[in-house]
Amino acid sequence: MFSKNTVSLIGTIGKDQETSYTALNLAVTKFSLATSYSKKGVDGNYEDKTSWHAIVLFGASDFIRDRLKKGAKIGVEGMIDYNEYEKDGVKKYFTQIIANKYNGIIILDRTTQKETMSSQSKDNASEDLPF
Repeated sequence: MFSKNTVSLIGTIGKDQETSYTALNLAVTKFSLATSYSKKGVDGNYEDKTSWHAIVLFGASDFIRDRLKKGAKIGVEGMIDYNEYEKDGVKKYFTQIIANKYNGIIILDRTTQKETMSSQSKDNASEDLPF
């Protein structure tokens, strides 16, 4: 039987990423992503709706982690993961998106892209050139 668990989101990061490490020194990066849409209300006027998504990325490079800042526009591709835990005898449920390590994050924010290109140019300019 064939099955597929894939989700694609484009949105804005809600707060800077937080990274922790497993016992095997694998980076676990977490952040929130907001996606928005407009919906026509009962009064006929459109109202914006925002959904928040918890994103988890395993093994992200420093390059990617440095760009996961509040307000950055990104695309995320991954799978939906449903979890539960018990706290004070009450079952709690939460949903997160496990982003694909290799092609699951796309930086869409031009400001971030310009900063990256600018910092790379500065790094290259500071090298001692023989001519």
